[in-house]
Amino acid sequence: MTPQQIRSAERVLSAGTWAITFGAVLYSMLTVTPLMAGHTPPGWEWTAPILPLVVDWAVVIVVRMDGILARLGAGGGRWPVVLRWMTGLATLLLNVGESALNKDAVGVAVHAVAPLLLIVTAETSLAYRRAIARAVAAREHAERAERAERQQRAEDLRKRERAERLEEFEAAERRRREAEDREDRRAREQREHEVRMAREEREERSRQAAAERAAQHEAEAAERAARERREREVSERERERRERERREREAERQRREALLTGPATEGKLAEPIAREVIAAAVAEGVSQRRAAEITGWSTGWVAARYQEHERGTDAERVAA
Repeated sequence: MTPQQIRSAERVLSAGTWAITFGAVLYSMLTVTPLMAGHTPPGWEWTAPILPLVVDWAVVIVVRMDGILARLGAGGGRWPVVLRWMTGLATLLLNVGESALNKDAVGVAVHAVAPLLLIVTAETSLAYRRAIARAVAAREHAERAERAERQQRAEDLRKRERAERLEEFEAAERRRREAEDREDRRAREQREHEVRMAREEREERSRQAAAERAAQHEAEAAERAARERREREVSERERERRERERREREAERQRREALLTGPATEGKLAEPIAREVIAAAVAEGVSQRRAAEITGWSTGWVAARYQEHERGTDAERVAA
């Protein structure tokens, strides 16, 4: 059988099994519920469908799990068998119970059909599924063996082809090595000649390079001497400039000290001289009162000159 035929047979078996199972379950519920209602205490009649429903669902679970295990080629052991027969017998007894109590042999026979059919269908379906699983496993084993044989033949063919290619490659490699040996000898002789010529050329270049380096060293030495001489001249000019600035600052300091030696002896100083005194006082941090004493001018005029100097200092800071 082809895989499609096997799947078709499994679908037919599964559909038939479930149709019989659900028909038997429905018939069982309709048959057993009145029996349970007649043997249930007053007020609890609503619980009558529970027992047949539980038993019938146990049957459904058994059929379903048996189908799965059979498809996987496995078995659940003895407990699934016990559960399958226990649920089947329970369904049988519940279905024929009402007729048996009434001593109705025909009723017993009629109501025994559905549970017996369910039990036999479950066993037969399980047997069919196991047979199909064995057939599928045997077919897969044969296909695997055939594939392995084909792969082995292909591998043997590849090995022979590789061996033939290897022999051809080794022969070509021997011919190539012989040709390379001849070419290497000619190339070695050519390289030896080129090495001699290159060595003589390097020696000549080395002599020229030594002469050029000597000339370059002399030029660099002369350049360094000129640069050092220029640096000394720049350093000397910078030193003279700093000395000149120092002398100018010292003269300015002495002039300010001369202007700030003491208060005016006769009246107030002329305004240009007084302004110079104010500038010196601001630079030396002399108070406005002391500046007024030295210049002989009023403290208001001195304060105004101080403010002018402060504004000028602020403007210089902003410009900087």
